[in-house]
Amino acid sequence: MAGGRRAYTALFAVLLLVALIALADVAEAKNRLPLRECKPRCTYRCSATSHKKPCMFFCQKCCATCRCVPPGVYGNKQKCACYNNWKTKEGKPKCP
Repeated sequence: MAGGRRAYTALFAVLLLVALIALADVAEAKNRLPLRECKPRCTYRCSATSHKKPCMFFCQKCCATCRCVPPGVYGNKQKCACYNNWKTKEGKPKCP
């Protein structure tokens, strides 16, 4: 009888893990920015820089790939993991 209980416990744990992974995927997809929102978010993100044209180019490129733009005009890159982790060949941040 104890062996049967362990099997049910293990099955329950596996099902719980699968459910958590599925919920995480749904939450991530829900937080993805629609492509039409990239330009307005990047316009605000690049509003404080004197290099608006390259900032907008790279911000929109990063947004199209990552579907996320960090809040504010500077920093907060930890809010968008893909945006934060995308680097140039030299190891510098690609996304503004």
